[in-house]
Amino acid sequence: MEEAIRKSAVLIEALPYIKAYANKIFVIKYGGSAFIDPEIKRGVLQDIVFMSYVGIRPILVHGGGPFINEELKKTGGKIEFKDGLRVTPKETMEVVKRVLTEVNHAIAGDIKKIGGRAVSLNEVVKAKPHKDAKKLGFAGEVDSIKSDMIRKVVRPRSVPVISSVGHGADNKSYNINADDVSSEIAVSIKAVKLVLLTDVKGIMKKKEDENTLISALTMEETEKLIDENVIQGGMIPKVKACTNALAGGVSKTHIIDGRIPHSLLLEIFTDKGIGTEIVK
Repeated sequence: MEEAIRKSAVLIEALPYIKAYANKIFVIKYGGSAFIDPEIKRGVLQDIVFMSYVGIRPILVHGGGPFINEELKKTGGKIEFKDGLRVTPKETMEVVKRVLTEVNHAIAGDIKKIGGRAVSLNEVVKAKPHKDAKKLGFAGEVDSIKSDMIRKVVRPRSVPVISSVGHGADNKSYNINADDVSSEIAVSIKAVKLVLLTDVKGIMKKKEDENTLISALTMEETEKLIDENVIQGGMIPKVKACTNALAGGVSKTHIIDGRIPHSLLLEIFTDKGIGTEIVK
């Protein structure tokens, strides 16, 4: 009986959030360890299907770094990064495009297996060469988003699944950072939330000390923490993606640990949350 009462309390706690977010669009960037472990992956997708069934309209954006690396190792391709971005010569770009297409269809298939609806979208990001294209090859930046294509499939209980491959005016494909893609999509379709799933608890005052997790920050505070070298390395582009989304009109952004079971539900439907929330 006590367990049943506890579960009822959880549902009641979620009710105000369900009401507030009905018919609102959330953009969720999916990657890291949550991508690889089958149990964690199932939990993430269950959360997204749940969100779609209680009236939220989630959009799932993904990269596929671990799978790309695995394929490059098989084919003898070179794995190289500069300033956190993958060096992508033409032969690597072919692998990236093929692998991300496979990952995209696999995610959509998994969503359907657990009772959701999903639509694979692979032609919605217009790209331009990265400013350091001479060093990075076919790494790209977002030029624009085909927001009308996305809006057509953001229907009740239907989850668009979008990869981070962009297509240039030159008819070439470009490998774009998935955090940047998710941020630009959130702005273009006027999402109320952007959620980035990562491999850490969130932003911490002391690196790797989870007891120093910062639960909430403003844009101004993030800039200060970057200057003080508290936010560093791979967390910087994630924070920049969040602040870009906020500057473009997104109400709230979240950086959370995708390895925690049902982390999305805990962050969105509970009073305390579990990660770092960044607001304007």
